[in-house]
Amino acid sequence: MSAVTCIPILECVYLLGCARWVWVRCTYTGADDSKTWPLADVEDFKPVPRMCQLILAVYEEDLAKPEWAPPAGYHILTQHVLKKVDYEDTRGIVPPYIIYADHEHKDIVLAIRGLNLVKESDYALLWDNKLGKQMFDGGYVHHGLLKSAAWLLDKEAGTLKSLLATYPIYTLSFTGHSLGSGVASLAVVLLTKYRFLVSNISRKRLRCYAIAPARCMSLNLAVEYADIINSIILQDDFLPRTATPLEDIFSSIFCLPCLLCFSCLRDTCIPEHKLLKDQRRLYAPGRFFHIVERKLCRCGRYPPEVRTSIPVEGRFEHIVLSCNATSDHSVVWIEREAERAIEV
Repeated sequence: MSAVTCIPILECVYLLGCARWVWVRCTYTGADDSKTWPLADVEDFKPVPRMCQLILAVYEEDLAKPEWAPPAGYHILTQHVLKKVDYEDTRGIVPPYIIYADHEHKDIVLAIRGLNLVKESDYALLWDNKLGKQMFDGGYVHHGLLKSAAWLLDKEAGTLKSLLATYPIYTLSFTGHSLGSGVASLAVVLLTKYRFLVSNISRKRLRCYAIAPARCMSLNLAVEYADIINSIILQDDFLPRTATPLEDIFSSIFCLPCLLCFSCLRDTCIPEHKLLKDQRRLYAPGRFFHIVERKLCRCGRYPPEVRTSIPVEGRFEHIVLSCNATSDHSVVWIEREAERAIEV
């Protein structure tokens, strides 16, 4: 009799657990991550659309006839593209990139593209890591991305040094999308630590804009470099939120919804203090700029607002169950919504 009566109890407990999971996950929105953050200053955020356009320029086959129309008031001039490097030149160690002299804004920019789904070298770069494999500067970083950043600086340090000598008042900016954001962020970290590589450039002249950033450094490093590195996240973007190893994410790219559901289940069921206690855990780099444009139980996009904060434990830790979780990762959408936010 006792065995028979316990069956409904177990079923009820199971159903209550499932109901709790559904309630927590379906009512959690991307806007919840930054609801208590202050609004960003427009001058701090203003370079973001320009950086997105320079990243998109890496994808262009003919910069004279760009596929992606630049925003009003800003045009990429082909004569100012000092170097455009493809996979053949990098041998797959670094994603393709360009070096651009932005004389209008007195800025030298190195822009790196994101993951190419058909390039094995990009996957190899992501897979070259495991938890706690690479220590650096008192913290932990992604091993493969650090090697890629070191190779990039070794190849381009001479070019950057020459440009900064020619234009001594210009800033030096690194930017990248997705996979490229991790390389750009760690390149700035290396350059800050080894400033002699580029004429002992001062820290205040270095900047990085990580668009839809990958988790690539431990929390102490993310905070330490928050004055230099800016992470731009659009609403529900999945990549900055999941601590699932990057190699697992992209090896499962063709079953990404299954991976997202598994991550949501794990985040809901495992106590947060257990998730956060590991010092080897990697985070999105630097200061966050969160573009928020959708609200719970409301249809359509709203005039976007940009909220900002430095990284701390518990922020951007949970996957959002949203049909926009992957589309919000697109650099095209980020550029458009960043431009709208500035106009607002």
